[in-house]
Amino acid sequence: MVEWITTDGLTDYTEALAFMEDRAAAIRDGTADECIWLLEHPPLYTAGTSAKPADLTDPDRFPVYEARRGGQYTYHGPGQRVAYVMLDVAARGRDVRCFVRDLENWVIAALAEFNVTGEIRPGRVGVWVERPEKPVNQDGSVREDKVAALGIRLRKWVSFHGLSINVEPDLSHFDGIVPCGITDHGVTSLVDLGLPVTMGDVDLALRRTFEDSMTKHCN
Repeated sequence: MVEWITTDGLTDYTEALAFMEDRAAAIRDGTADECIWLLEHPPLYTAGTSAKPADLTDPDRFPVYEARRGGQYTYHGPGQRVAYVMLDVAARGRDVRCFVRDLENWVIAALAEFNVTGEIRPGRVGVWVERPEKPVNQDGSVREDKVAALGIRLRKWVSFHGLSINVEPDLSHFDGIVPCGITDHGVTSLVDLGLPVTMGDVDLALRRTFEDSMTKHCN
């Protein structure tokens, strides 16, 4: 069983970390169900284990937290749906790469509910959308923007941290970092793509697509 929790308002990041660590330990001990927590944070930057100091270009803009998850710098803030996934990866196949791929496929399936084609790219974690309406890149390739980020941590085969989907955040807030260390691509949101999507719409899409996306590949 997976418990779904949705928190209204803005959740303090340190409180979220404490909850995830406690819940992950309880899942490992068999005293709590797996959990997916949907929330929003106040504006902040998080540094993953691969974060490079030079990629924090405006360190005084928002609070910066050491997340201890995989990945580099990421922004969280209002208008962005964060989905923290506290799941038993041991029971789901003990294949971390496969688990991450399934999380990406989950995001892609949720985006497809809004007729958005999300894609993954080798060497670029997260989910991307093509922007043919924008000027092409210098090499002539189609512009791509990131619509969702992903970074997890495992403790005794239980995951925490998770993913974030840009619904309607202030995209200028990403200017204080090099998101995920990538300089030659931009960031977008569902509303920026022209979709009148609400947070509730995204939550429903995530719930509708979760089971199918997370049970196809790793079992």
